[in-house]
Amino acid sequence: MNADGYTIAVRALCEFTAKQGDLDLRFTPSPTAEQGMAGHTTVALRRNSSYQREVKLEGQHSNLQVRGRADGYDPDLKQVEEIKTYLGDLHTMPDNHRHLHWAQAKVYGHLLCQKLGLQKISVALVYFNIQNQKETVLQQALDAAELADFFALLCGRFIAWAEQEVAHRAGRDVALADMVFPHATFRPGQRQLAEAMYKASKRSCCLLAQAPTGIGKTIGSLFPLLKATAEHRLNKIFYLAAKTSGRQLALHALANIQNSTPTLNLRTLELVAKTKACEYPEAACHGDACPLAKGFYDRLPAARAAAVDQQLLDKEGLRSVALAHQVCPYYLGIEMARWADVIIGDYNYYFDIYALLYGLSVVNDWRVAVLVDEAHNMVTRARQMYSAELQRDSLKRLRKTPPPALKKSLDRLYRAWLQLEKEQEADYQAYAEIPEKLLTALTRLCTDIGLYFADNPSQLAPDLQQFYLDALLFNRLAESFADHSLFDISKISKEPGTSTLCIRNIVPAAFLTPRFTASHTTALFSATLSPWNYYCDTLGLPDTTAWVDVESPFSADQLQVHVVDSVSTRYADRAYSVAPIVALMARQYHAQPGNYLAFFSSFDYLTQVSNSFIQLHPDIPVRFQTRRMNEADREDFLAQFTEDSQGIAFAVLGGSFGEGIDLPGTRLIGAFIATLGLPQLNPINEQIKLRMDKIFGSGYDYAYLYPGLQKVVQAAGRVIRQTDDRGVVYLIDDRFGRGDVRALLPEW
Repeated sequence: MNADGYTIAVRALCEFTAKQGDLDLRFTPSPTAEQGMAGHTTVALRRNSSYQREVKLEGQHSNLQVRGRADGYDPDLKQVEEIKTYLGDLHTMPDNHRHLHWAQAKVYGHLLCQKLGLQKISVALVYFNIQNQKETVLQQALDAAELADFFALLCGRFIAWAEQEVAHRAGRDVALADMVFPHATFRPGQRQLAEAMYKASKRSCCLLAQAPTGIGKTIGSLFPLLKATAEHRLNKIFYLAAKTSGRQLALHALANIQNSTPTLNLRTLELVAKTKACEYPEAACHGDACPLAKGFYDRLPAARAAAVDQQLLDKEGLRSVALAHQVCPYYLGIEMARWADVIIGDYNYYFDIYALLYGLSVVNDWRVAVLVDEAHNMVTRARQMYSAELQRDSLKRLRKTPPPALKKSLDRLYRAWLQLEKEQEADYQAYAEIPEKLLTALTRLCTDIGLYFADNPSQLAPDLQQFYLDALLFNRLAESFADHSLFDISKISKEPGTSTLCIRNIVPAAFLTPRFTASHTTALFSATLSPWNYYCDTLGLPDTTAWVDVESPFSADQLQVHVVDSVSTRYADRAYSVAPIVALMARQYHAQPGNYLAFFSSFDYLTQVSNSFIQLHPDIPVRFQTRRMNEADREDFLAQFTEDSQGIAFAVLGGSFGEGIDLPGTRLIGAFIATLGLPQLNPINEQIKLRMDKIFGSGYDYAYLYPGLQKVVQAAGRVIRQTDDRGVVYLIDDRFGRGDVRALLPEW
């Protein structure tokens, strides 16, 4: 959108106006981006010397401006070409795909006629088979007037929507400028956070904000960026959280903002995982299997029109609209990401390798603000996004009854894998590079499986399909393999012949930097972002990133912090630590009965201390976190913390109850943290330490100390949740007495 109207890409125009028929997401291998580019190049090289590639075009219809690049134009033949690469049998391509391709080709035909003053033009679809390098060319000779009518038809279908969007944005921006803070005053520290957010947007830079729990970080970050939307010309705000609880807080904050400014018509969308949104999880995503996929694109316009009239499209709101129009809730949500003002979802929607919101932002040239809640989780989560592993057990199962066409390539990979395993004496080993023989065999297998699926679309064995997808990710990460990642092989000594190949990302900076660059501003906030250089280095934040350490709103006497440096919780000293820890916990409980959480470094340590505690103090109520608790178990555990209950709950640091839980008032009055939280000493973490030392020169700190203290601070932050809460925290370990460790703890 601009002052003169609405600008849209040719592809987006056609996808909005020309898609029809079923939603069809049956697994069909498609060329990779690299294969697609290579295919386009091959087609162009086969043309004559006057052939023009990537022809930039634009046209106008009323106040709608349409822009795009035609794949190719042959001035001698007066032929515009839309090139599509594919695998398998062209005859199996759904008709609605072909319909969309023709729409794009015809729009480019019209724009060329307009640009060159042509009365007629040949419009061609060029389908290029990646397997055999053959072209199938479909042509239509069309008059300029006929193409102009087609262009006007598509624009006419979109222009009412475009006018509605222009009006919506204008009204939204006026209301946002008049928006008032939804509470009588800012909480202490909240204004400082809000000002830092606004200034980061004004400077168009990233921000790291360390802010204590309890100041209202959610609304303190959303409000200033909404206020900045018109002035800083923001198209959208993405609020990304690691957990469902964080997303719910954002939805609640936006509801408060909306209620405080009745004229504000803000479109808020919650994106949820496909597994949680699916109405028919047992059905495949195509019209022959799922009633909500049947005729999806025919019913989408009405569903989309109804959805934009809803201010809040959370999971249930989106589901209600979708079912009223008999379309898939998940894919309606994907569509509405194009039209929402604020989008709430998981980190992966902007930061992972297939990120939807990042892709849409780049393609549509959106100016976006990205808010990252509980950002101390980003290092771990981003590492997972850019790691991949393959299990030899999976390959062994595939070799038992392989399709004949895949037997040779499966055997070739198995032999290469087995050779590596035999040469490795240790159960775990990291390698400087990925062996070429292994990669060659894996690449060949991926190619062969892709061709097999393309030729046999009805024979999609789940195990083969999953291995194929895992292998494709492994191959893709192998292409960018560098110091930021490890390649390692883990053998399970108790089960001979079982091993795992892993590309293990250590420093996600190389992958995340483009995401930060693409945003107008990205603000990462948490109660635990010290030291700031650790997060800047590992996440790849720009040098211009601002930093703010928000002052604590709590008085010193609200949270009593006691350092118990007479006890060592190191593994070798744990037996000696049990008695003093038990005595300390009992003494505090008897002095001030109430609800406490006690955190330990492992379930084994937890069991040691709890057994002794129960034996010596049977009068004090206790409860325990157990291994593999499901969601219902966790909810039941937390439900036992009431305003009137008393007792000590034993939990593992870094687990479900070490962060992201809210137990205000007397539901929690104290915490015992009997560990420094350091990651386990094992070969993988030692390799991480070596790599961190090589890149940053601070291996131990980056691999062990900083991640450990992050968990400690998060656990301590469970105690004070409201401005009138009071509580106590015991930090139990002699290392908490060291100056370098104390310096890393936040001021509060």
